[in-house]
Amino acid sequence: MCTIGANLKQIKMIKNIQIISLLALFLVSCGVPQNEHNTLKKELEEVKKELDECMNGVSHAFENHSMRTLSVEKRIAFMSGHVESGLALYRAGKPEQASKHLLHPVSEIHQQERAGIEALGFTPEVFKSVSEALSEGRPASEIEPMLVSAEENITLLQNNSGGDLVEMIRFLMEKVVEEYNEGVRDGEIVEAGEYQDAFGFSVVALKMSKRVKSERSDQLIVEATKLVAMWPEIGPLADSKPESLKDILEQTNKILENL
Repeated sequence: MCTIGANLKQIKMIKNIQIISLLALFLVSCGVPQNEHNTLKKELEEVKKELDECMNGVSHAFENHSMRTLSVEKRIAFMSGHVESGLALYRAGKPEQASKHLLHPVSEIHQQERAGIEALGFTPEVFKSVSEALSEGRPASEIEPMLVSAEENITLLQNNSGGDLVEMIRFLMEKVVEEYNEGVRDGEIVEAGEYQDAFGFSVVALKMSKRVKSERSDQLIVEATKLVAMWPEIGPLADSKPESLKDILEQTNKILENL
């Protein structure tokens, strides 16, 4: 089984642990003034706390740090994947599963993703409204126009952010594998949200592949279409029977080969 996502996280944690160890040694061995010593000690304790939380699966600190370093267009692509998942789940008759994904663009937890996108036309009220409507169980006649507005807003952000389509698709394929690896274990869905996120990133990649102009663009679309088809036609439902990670990885590689 592929452990790309898990291995990357472990490497990052090891590096941070090494940094912490060096800081601790520095504090002990060097003549740091008392006021600076206390500040450094406090910061060291905060980093340790974040690491402990991350290892126990309850912290979003590292996700936010990585988002801070991503370009605007990649953050919008990431956000778009969540919206695509939400749209598919609602239209599959699962509003309770859709709600979390459609709330993602305005969630406090994921606020780092929104940095700098307001100027590109981001309308947070659209996503707040649809999430509230879903939680209140409003009729489809009210919700569907909101979903259309959410879809249009995400498309506007994608168009305004620009970016290299090939690099964006590469980024999305990395996310597909990473999220699928976290969502599926031994042929079973263990984290439905991640399984659904991987679907959303695949849909975004397919839409982007249709805008790529190259000698292999036709085959790229074929392979991207096959990837999306590895989820049930009705949508990425939490009780789906998932494809193996090995098959997902092989298909993402076919997409990369045609970029």
